[in-house]
Amino acid sequence: MSDVKENAQTTSHAQEEVNFGYQKVSPEEKTKRVGEVFKAVADRYDVMNDLMSFGTHRIFKRMVLQMSGARAGHNILDLAGGTGDMAGLFAPVVGETGRVILTDLNEPMMRVGRNRLIDEGLSQVQFCRAPAEALPFADNTFDCACISFGIRNFTDKDQALGELLRVLKPGAPLLVLEFSKPQDPLLESAYKVFQTLWPPVGKFLVGDAQPYQYLVDSIRVHPDQKALKQMFEDAGFEEAQYHNLVGGVAAIHRGVKPLATH
Repeated sequence: MSDVKENAQTTSHAQEEVNFGYQKVSPEEKTKRVGEVFKAVADRYDVMNDLMSFGTHRIFKRMVLQMSGARAGHNILDLAGGTGDMAGLFAPVVGETGRVILTDLNEPMMRVGRNRLIDEGLSQVQFCRAPAEALPFADNTFDCACISFGIRNFTDKDQALGELLRVLKPGAPLLVLEFSKPQDPLLESAYKVFQTLWPPVGKFLVGDAQPYQYLVDSIRVHPDQKALKQMFEDAGFEEAQYHNLVGGVAAIHRGVKPLATH
């Protein structure tokens, strides 16, 4: 399995503070803390995903694949690809003539993904360590890009969306699968009660509740469906839309790079 050259570049951000859960921290501090969170849970990340979603995250990811339009020979960017779930779905579709580049800033998460995909014989998946806000790829490189449960952790979401627009080919889609805001008040209340179980279960499985408290907090401060759709449009994506899943507990956002600059 070949590797794209790692880019450990840390992106330069303005000095205003950003959200780390409910805390306000510097951009550099958020990048550091998010890295520590995922380093702590890398080995048990997939087990916790299955428990917290009752396995539905796997169905959601297959929906992303179906909405992507990916086909043989395509170049796919799996940004914040972590342990490789999405890359593993895209790889057989693009085949030996295509390429999937799993890009993440967290090396322990990518190590888990690399081991999994090697075991599955998916040699067309390559790996690149880089921040979402400074992607080391040429303009108009990818036929599709996706982010699966990762955008809420980005230090600068607007800058990352701008980078994604740059590296996509004209007419290519961006798909973002992310936790969102339940539309029914009763569902929202029940979901918040369910979320209170995540930190103690995380402590039992990985010996540390804090990463899962951050997960809960990061979901609650993440932009809702309409706000993220607006962020797509502000970045320059066309045909921005979203599809609620489980009543809005999660949502798939989709936007397309314009065929021509207006």
